Amino acid sequence: MKRFAEQIGLRALRKIDPEMAHGLALSALQMGLAVSPGPVTSPRLKTTLAGLDLPNPVGLAAGFDKNAMAIAPLSNAGFGFIEVGAATPLPQPGNDKPRLFRLTEDRAAINRFGFNNDGMEAICARLSKRGKGVPVGLNLGANKTSTDRAADFAKVMEAARDHVDFATVNVSSPNTEKLRDLQGKAALAGLLAGVMAVRGATPVFLKIAPDLTEAEIADVADVANEAGVAAIIATNTTLDRTGLHSVNRDQMGGLSGAPLFEKSTRVLARLSTFTDIPLVGVGGISTAEDAYAKICAGASAVQLYTALVYGGLSIVADIAHGLDALLARDGFTSVTDAVGSKKGDWL
Repeated sequence: MKRFAEQIGLRALRKIDPEMAHGLALSALQMGLAVSPGPVTSPRLKTTLAGLDLPNPVGLAAGFDKNAMAIAPLSNAGFGFIEVGAATPLPQPGNDKPRLFRLTEDRAAINRFGFNNDGMEAICARLSKRGKGVPVGLNLGANKTSTDRAADFAKVMEAARDHVDFATVNVSSPNTEKLRDLQGKAALAGLLAGVMAVRGATPVFLKIAPDLTEAEIADVADVANEAGVAAIIATNTTLDRTGLHSVNRDQMGGLSGAPLFEKSTRVLARLSTFTDIPLVGVGGISTAEDAYAKICAGASAVQLYTALVYGGLSIVADIAHGLDALLARDGFTSVTDAVGSKKGDWL
């Protein structure tokens, strides 16, 4: 019955402004109106990522629950882990509206939110009250007006370290001016050093852009190896607009969804040749086959977000169950056994 109601709700939400629809979806989650199968797991799906025990490797990417408002219902939606945020030291409104656009023909979205969030104090207060559930991480960001963005990341890390299972350094959003400049080798090394110094025992992940050259991917891997990063998330949204059909294709911002799948998977596979750090595959996942392809390309776990716009929350459990079946079909007894098994297809 909830699945039927979900499909009715999705059709209604797609008729209104995308950002308003997003807010209504979060409200529905908080009211218990979403599909809630609980964590989906099996002996084959259980895995570890950076020392964290996951019931399955299908996670929620940052950006859906920016302010940590719906952790409990999301923990029951079938995900193996959740990432909230991004959080910045001070609250900020983000960029002017409209700033979220559906590309329905492409099963994609473009956003230019600009790290709109309630600030680290409010977000960490909510994280401190969360109950038991799947591992939860926080995406770290910098304020738009900051004069020292590297210091901002360390501030949020220090505030959050006792309330999260992992934290992600996000230098790959295209919507904060010059933020991606922090992916350069020297700047990234300095930023990560500051975050690692205050992380306590919390694993630190690094999220990178898909629009990197091979030399830049190698540089990122070198810095991540040297810094002791626990995982790398590949990738964030892209500025590439190749092959899009929607009327919104030329909107400024980061593109997510189906068109990003191939580009992000190739970056993931290439990155895996430069480092043994566990990788999280993100970008264009909407089916079990997509998730499996990322794992076979080198990902230890995956994340999704935009697919929820088109498929609803029920696809999370569908993807996890489907992934279990695909692993069984190919004779893998665990997710770990499949990681990188078809990397060559993407190089």
